[in-house]
Amino acid sequence: MSAGKEQQDTAGLTWLEVAGVAGLALVAGMGIARPLYKRLDYAAGVKLAHSGSNRATSGVREQRSLPVGKHPLQLYSAGTPNGQKVTVALEEMGLAYDAHFISIGGDQFTSGFVEINPNSKIPALVDREGPNGKEIRVFETASILLYLAEKSGKLVPKDPAQKVEMMNWIMWLQGSAPYFGQFGHFTKYAKVKLGYPIERYSMEAQRLLDVLDKQLEGKDYILGSEYTLADINTMPWINCLSQFYNADETLELDSYKNVQKWMARIKSRPAVKLGMQINGFGDSKYRNYSSSGST
Repeated sequence: MSAGKEQQDTAGLTWLEVAGVAGLALVAGMGIARPLYKRLDYAAGVKLAHSGSNRATSGVREQRSLPVGKHPLQLYSAGTPNGQKVTVALEEMGLAYDAHFISIGGDQFTSGFVEINPNSKIPALVDREGPNGKEIRVFETASILLYLAEKSGKLVPKDPAQKVEMMNWIMWLQGSAPYFGQFGHFTKYAKVKLGYPIERYSMEAQRLLDVLDKQLEGKDYILGSEYTLADINTMPWINCLSQFYNADETLELDSYKNVQKWMARIKSRPAVKLGMQINGFGDSKYRNYSSSGST
């Protein structure tokens, strides 16, 4: 490849560097892609593959125990969309809990946190009064929500068919959230703005919003008239598109009329207003929060 063809005009990167930013390099003559993370040397100083706290290995980086509060339920989290889901659910269910703030890139790699979640992702939960009175750990957001629903007997339809429909939409969001997250990464946080991933994830985010908007046509909530875990699981990620990613114009969020009405309806609930603030970023009076729930 000639020097002229190597150059990528918009960012001043060589073809290999652009491929490295995407995490792939085309293997000549084979038409396939192989990961090229470990050996790339960015002459232009562009380092995205291993930025911040990201590493190719898991596990403990610091020996440190976690704080423990007075209630049976101990939540270790932060005010991201996934964290907000759980605090909203806890408030809606009226469960007593202590919410400890976990710094992303720091606390999540301590020995105490890894013991609860070996994947080092927030949120994670400990129930000191779990099944048969024994302490149990719960990680992954949907798993936590379903565990709390079973424990409280709330926010799950009694009708078996409606329960299945609720699970359909919970799993829909679990598959959709990474696309919203990648949209946010490439449009807001990536050090180099590349057209292809921005276009790809913007289009997919809009398609997913359209799916939700059509589901909400003529309904108050995702399942109809009943407010369930499906709504709690979904709303914080849709809210994130505006609150964290500032994508109101990029994704034309106002054009999804049913979604906007649904969002306003849910966010007006007192439990949601409080749950969305707990362990938020910046100066928050609800950081390291102990609830007044009694069940």
